[in-house]
Amino acid sequence: MGICENLEPKRVFFYFEEICGIPHGSGNTKAISDYCVSFAKGHNLKWVQDESNNVIIFKEGSKGYEDSEPVIIQGHLDMVCEKESHVDIDFEKDGLRLYIDGDFLKAEGTTLGGDDGIAVAYALALLEDQELAHPPLEVVLTVDEETGLLGAESIDLSVLKGRKLLNIDSDEEGVFLTSCAGGLRADCQIPVSWVQAEGTAYEITVSGLQGGHSGGEIHKERGNAVMLLGRALHGLGQELQYSLASLSGGLKDNAIPREASAVLLLPQGEDGQVLLSETEAICRTWKNEYRSSDPGLELRCRKLGQEPTEAVDGISLMKILFLLRTMPWGVQHRSTEIEGLVETSLNPGIMKLEKDAFTLCFAIRSSVTSRKYELTSRLHLITEFFGGEVSVYGDYPAWEYRAESSMRELMADTYRDLFQEEPKLQAIHAGLECGIFSGKIENLDCISFGPDNFDIHTPKERLSISSTEKIWKLLVEFLKRSK
Repeated sequence: MGICENLEPKRVFFYFEEICGIPHGSGNTKAISDYCVSFAKGHNLKWVQDESNNVIIFKEGSKGYEDSEPVIIQGHLDMVCEKESHVDIDFEKDGLRLYIDGDFLKAEGTTLGGDDGIAVAYALALLEDQELAHPPLEVVLTVDEETGLLGAESIDLSVLKGRKLLNIDSDEEGVFLTSCAGGLRADCQIPVSWVQAEGTAYEITVSGLQGGHSGGEIHKERGNAVMLLGRALHGLGQELQYSLASLSGGLKDNAIPREASAVLLLPQGEDGQVLLSETEAICRTWKNEYRSSDPGLELRCRKLGQEPTEAVDGISLMKILFLLRTMPWGVQHRSTEIEGLVETSLNPGIMKLEKDAFTLCFAIRSSVTSRKYELTSRLHLITEFFGGEVSVYGDYPAWEYRAESSMRELMADTYRDLFQEEPKLQAIHAGLECGIFSGKIENLDCISFGPDNFDIHTPKERLSISSTEKIWKLLVEFLKRSK
C-alpha cells in the first residue's frame, strides 16, 4: 500500500508518490524525465524530450473541444534537496520517505518537493483522465528551474500552438500570481593560500534557523547562517587570535542557509575559555535580535582536540572576513508602486572554503532589470578588489504584468463560483518561468497558482492535502470552461 493511497484526488496523489520515489534534485533529472516519457508512451500521447531532459506531452481536446484553443499546463521536474543534518539520505539515489500528519503530507527530515512535484502530478492526472472535458493540452515540464530556470531557457517552444499558460508553481491557495521578479546566479570566488598550523581545534556552528525560500521568504528577516557565522568570526577575532582551518555553510543558493560551521585553531597561550564565553555572549545577543523570526537560533562552540593541520594564512583570513562582513545580502529595495512587494534582494546561499579558493554563491532577484545588474556590479567590484572573479549564470527576465488577461478573468470567475471566495491577484518576488515563456511566445497570457505548500526549500516543507484537492477541482473546472 502506498502512503497516499487513500488521499483525494486519488490519481494526483498516486503520481505525486511515484514522483517522490524517483530522485529528482536539480541537475539530476534524467530519471524523472524518462518516467514522464514512459507515461506518454504508455498512454499513446505525442511527446518531445530534449537533450536537457525537458519534456512536452500533447493531448487532443475532448469531445466538443477538438477545435478549442490549446491550453499550456506548465511546471518543473526538479526539486530543492535540503535535509536535517542527522538524516541519512543520498538525494542522487534515494527516494523520499513520505508520511501523513493531519492535513499535511511531509517527508521525513527532508524537503518534500511539492515545489514542484505537485504540478507534475496534476499534469499526469489530467493527461490520463478520459472523462474530463478540456481543450487540447500542451504539458510542458522543465528541468533545473531551482538553479536558474535553466530548462525554460533552453527549451524549444516552437512546437506549441497554445497562447494561454497555466503555471502551477505557486504555494498559496487562492493567490494568483500575475507577475514576478527576474534574477540570476552569481558565484563570487577569491584565491586563498594555506600554511601549516598547530593549535587546539574548536568547531563553531550556527544552527536552528528556519531558512526558507530566498524569494518568497526573504522579506521575513530570517537569519542567514552564512552571514551570521561571518559576523561571529569577525567578533571573535576582536577578542583573541585564531587560525581558520575550515568553513562551510548552506546547500542551495536559492534557499536561505539554516546551518554553517567553521573550525578554528587556537595557538598556545590563547585561553579556550575566552572563546567559549565569547561565543555564548554572541549567542545571547542573537537570540534577542532574532527572538521572533528564528527562536531556535543557536551558536555553539565545542573543543575538537589538539592536532597539527593546515589553515588559511593571515591575508586570506582577512579577505574572507571582509567579504562576509561587507557583501550585501537580504532585501535591498522595496517596490514604491506595489505595497509590501520586495523589489530587489540577494541571498548568499552557499559558502565554500576549498584548497584554492573561498566562494560565496548568490541568488539575485529584482523586478527592475537595471537594479539586478547594478547589484551584480557591486559583487564584481568587491570580489575583484581582492583578486577574485565572479561567474554569472542562469540570468532570467522578469514576468511583466499584463493589463488585459482573459486567463486572469476566467480563473478569478471560476474560483469565485466554485468556492464563494474572492481570489487575490498578486505580484511575487520569487522567480517564475512565465517571464522566459513570455519572451519566447508572442502574446502569451499567463497565470500562476497552486495549493498551500508551506516552508518550501526546507525540511519542514508540508503540502496541504485538502488544498491539493481544492486546486484540482479548480483546474478541472477552469479547463471545462475554456472551450
